[in-house]
Amino acid sequence: MGGDASRPAGVIPMTAAADFPVDDPALTDALASLCARAGQGAPTGLAALAGGKNNRVYRVETADKPLVLKSYFRHADDPRDRLGAEWRFLTYAWGRGVRCVPQPLSCDREAGIGLYEFVGGEKLAPGAITEDHIRQASDFICTLNDAPHERGALDDGSEACFSMSDHIRRIDARVDRLDMLDPDAPHIEAARSLIGNRLGPAWGRIKEALMEACARAGADPAAPLPEGEIVASPSDFGFHNALWSADRGLVFLDFEYAGWDDPAKLAGDFFNCPEIPTPSVYFDLFVEILVDRLALGNAARERMMAFRAAYSIKWACIVLNDFLLHHDARRRFAGQGERSARCAAQLEKAKLLIDRAVPG
Repeated sequence: MGGDASRPAGVIPMTAAADFPVDDPALTDALASLCARAGQGAPTGLAALAGGKNNRVYRVETADKPLVLKSYFRHADDPRDRLGAEWRFLTYAWGRGVRCVPQPLSCDREAGIGLYEFVGGEKLAPGAITEDHIRQASDFICTLNDAPHERGALDDGSEACFSMSDHIRRIDARVDRLDMLDPDAPHIEAARSLIGNRLGPAWGRIKEALMEACARAGADPAAPLPEGEIVASPSDFGFHNALWSADRGLVFLDFEYAGWDDPAKLAGDFFNCPEIPTPSVYFDLFVEILVDRLALGNAARERMMAFRAAYSIKWACIVLNDFLLHHDARRRFAGQGERSARCAAQLEKAKLLIDRAVPG
């Protein structure tokens, strides 16, 4: 997936090689079966790809063309069906004519692996996001959600929110989870200080403001969203999960949390994921495109605006997950490298997200 001399400014080449094994006989046997069931050529080579945070990702060589194999993380403390969510989402998207995602080819649920189209491309560099990229991302969401909705085709997204209270409850749970840090994690005292002195109080103020806004508007925060304001969402949506391709433009990846959800959560995630930040200057544009094309109405617009700061706190909690025990196991499974440097970097990201949520 390397670049060439025609690479535009603002893209960086993908890297190969990750810190997990490829010489697994059970995996290679299952891969041969997947290729055969998908009508693809027999596998002739397998190479680990870097970049996956939760799963192991491989480039598969065949006599015909390269493919991608994903081996999904499974753990007793994290029982979510990552393969099932991604497989259903990609099947749904391809059935609706969406082509800015990889084509699903075959999967083995028992083995926890999936075979997909290989997409050649490169990551956008941080700071290189333009209005055209925002419009491509918006078009992906809108095309995915063109009428009619097929609610039975997808499950609810991971941590889906279908009321104002759901958003608050989900973020409350993430903040509370940070009470259970791994005492042996590197930089643990700095993490505890950040959570106790800054993150917790910031979330308390934001939550209070949200409840006061509901009271002023006479709105019940527990009232369910209207059906027309629920969308099919990629969930962990952002440019960290996208490749730029000269042939296809932006191609979006990684849908293991995908499903039905509130567009306010989609927008909050899209503009707060810290790895390749979506510039905040485009927030209003993204919201207006979704509201207009999907006929979401003013209530959805106001909800997306209201929860913007709350999702900065949610993402501060997410980046601090590296201080939790089972989260470290997932990172090690995906070959994410040495924990001390990783935790130090996550602390800095969390500080920036808290500053964004509560400026000054």
